[in-house]
Amino acid sequence: MRSPVGASRMLGTSSLVSTRFLDTLGFSSPRRSFEAMAAAAAAEDFVRGSVHRNGVAVITLDRPKALNAMNLDMDLRYASFLDLWESDPNVKCVLVESSSPRAFSAGGDVKRITAKKQLSDMIEVFTAEYSLICKISEYKKPYICFMDGITMGFGIGLSGHGRFRVVTERTVLAMPENGIGLFPDVGFSYIAAKSPGGGSVGAYLGMTGSRISTPSDALYVGLGTHYVPSGKLGSLKEALLTNSFSGDPYDDIETLLARYSGDLESEARLKLLLPHIVSCFGANKSVIEIMKDLERHKLNPNPKWLTLGKGDSDLSTLSSVMKTEYRIALRSSLRNDFAEGVRAVLVDKDQKPEWQPPTLDEVDHREVDSLFEPLGQGVEDLRVGALACS
Repeated sequence: MRSPVGASRMLGTSSLVSTRFLDTLGFSSPRRSFEAMAAAAAAEDFVRGSVHRNGVAVITLDRPKALNAMNLDMDLRYASFLDLWESDPNVKCVLVESSSPRAFSAGGDVKRITAKKQLSDMIEVFTAEYSLICKISEYKKPYICFMDGITMGFGIGLSGHGRFRVVTERTVLAMPENGIGLFPDVGFSYIAAKSPGGGSVGAYLGMTGSRISTPSDALYVGLGTHYVPSGKLGSLKEALLTNSFSGDPYDDIETLLARYSGDLESEARLKLLLPHIVSCFGANKSVIEIMKDLERHKLNPNPKWLTLGKGDSDLSTLSSVMKTEYRIALRSSLRNDFAEGVRAVLVDKDQKPEWQPPTLDEVDHREVDSLFEPLGQGVEDLRVGALACS
């Protein structure tokens, strides 16, 4: 299978950090400052958990001003609920929702991440994020996610690896990380590899950052499993909270989702574009050739925000994808391109990042390859359990 997105030598037009940089950095756990303790306290409000009488456990993301952008403390609190409920025999399933119809989650709190300058900080952040994704992917109880509103980046990480992925007509999906000098991570390569066209559609979405804004496209790509009109979400939730789970909870949930699912109003646009997308990602094409083909078919809205290269990384298991992404994330997050991309897109909002190097032609592919190498001395690879991310 072709290697799309994450495992395809993934970094934006911004190129890549040398392994020597990691070798020069030591690792030490940062002390918990007053600011960190305050953030942990705030996470209690941002990520709320409750268990209802019938055994439905609910996680509610409630940071609407930041579109539920997830920070480290929120990640840890989210994971603690899943740990607790997985071993609780009274919990039948987990429902994850947002308090706001505007967004499920717009992703990770990248502005806060770029304020961190040390490798130890990045290890802490990405270990928490990626371990949480692995936990969700192999969770032992039904995991239901209401992907209502903006669901991007780490928002897809929290939802896209779960069993039941409910989209509405308000759902907007995207992996826009190339635009901020990072890469499409959160296990998206694993999802993309199983997308139509032998992974070509997923590669297209990851490389261009194109948005999915219709339920038909969300289901076609595989990011959603069920379409429920937003006007029925409240009724669906109420049905879940009052259901008597007498048999297999998976069967009960499937029955309820079928009851509240709506009819798709249009054919998937990406299905209509599939022949063009597949042709753009033909075998042995360079990234520059792919760019030209995307522009020729008018399929590339952000031609300067592209993933670099294609490779042969293993996409067959989520664990292998996450381990590779972890290496790339630690290196790329410490490069200036990440901070520069966040500045241009989210801080100053001038939309004029100054990448180094500025063009694809100037990229040193040896640096690209170095991203995938084992981490430097004293820095371990991501650890995942024997069953996690399988």
